[in-house]
Amino acid sequence: METMSQQRDAFVDRVFQSIGGFFDVFTMYLGDRLGFYETLAAAGPLTPPELAARTGTHERYVREWLEQQTVAGFLRVDDPAQPARERRYTLPPAHREVLADRDSLYYLAPQAQLLNGAVRPIDQLLRAFRTGDGVDYREYGPDLREGQSRNNRVMFLKQLSQEWLAAMPDVLARLHADPPARVAELGCGGGYAAIGMARHFPKIAIDGFDLDAPSVEMARRNAAEAGLSARVRFHVRDAGDPALAGQYDLVTAFECVHDMGRPVEALQSMRRLAREGGAVLVADERVGETFTGRSEDGFERMMYGWSVLHCLPSGMCEHESAGTGAVMRPHTLREYAMEAGFRDVETLPVDHAFFRFYRLHA
Repeated sequence: METMSQQRDAFVDRVFQSIGGFFDVFTMYLGDRLGFYETLAAAGPLTPPELAARTGTHERYVREWLEQQTVAGFLRVDDPAQPARERRYTLPPAHREVLADRDSLYYLAPQAQLLNGAVRPIDQLLRAFRTGDGVDYREYGPDLREGQSRNNRVMFLKQLSQEWLAAMPDVLARLHADPPARVAELGCGGGYAAIGMARHFPKIAIDGFDLDAPSVEMARRNAAEAGLSARVRFHVRDAGDPALAGQYDLVTAFECVHDMGRPVEALQSMRRLAREGGAVLVADERVGETFTGRSEDGFERMMYGWSVLHCLPSGMCEHESAGTGAVMRPHTLREYAMEAGFRDVETLPVDHAFFRFYRLHA
């Protein structure tokens, strides 16, 4: 058996690894936001002066970042014995997809932007822990909003229509059929889920709803860039508006129900939005069925981190909040759905690393 001192030393090592990971994340944020990774992928290997010139940044800062990234294993240096300003740095081919290819499912650079947003209101979070209040979503700033949109973009464009919706053959048929189907999305964020559906189903019209005005503006810009503004519209509007009832063939909520202070009311709105025979789809985090006190693959550890820093405090802003948090287990979603008036919750047969897909039957 390990002695107490061995356990202590092992834990010290684990904490130091976490500290090193913190620096990796935030220097990755710099590389992403300053365009260093994309420039190295397109034009490397480059010296510090060359990278600084191509990105409009200061050579001394760039040199320090390049050396740190090399020591951290993100980059490779051709000859470390060369004078500092003459060393040439490369983004290894195996790392380019992760750090510089925005169309890859393995693209992780937006995670650093997300994390930067998550820690932005740390003083407000400390206060919330003491008072029980929430932290307003707006306090997290543009990095969380934009990072979330960038993070989910490729999944929504490449997997949503082709794989996730394919698990509901009747819905798939309706989205291809006439008269053109109407789709509603709650918590539309940056709009890429709606854009992905509109690209794949050329007849449908989609309304995206979100109460965060900057997110809706971002979604509108993204739809305009995709040439889809005529069929994809985004609204700063409560989807619970009775005037919208019964208008939609498909109603969706992707990775947002756990953030809502009043999830039962949100699900009631989704049920009302769907016309007779319409479908309701919720996608949320693929956490374990029960709390075990462990995280075998690290995913639940990450979800609890997101929950503590962002998802729970933003949801707690609502009066009499449900206080769900990111770790919304299947039985919790089922309870919310039953209370909202649905008769059944079906877990769809979609094999996905991050999301679990629920079809709610009225």
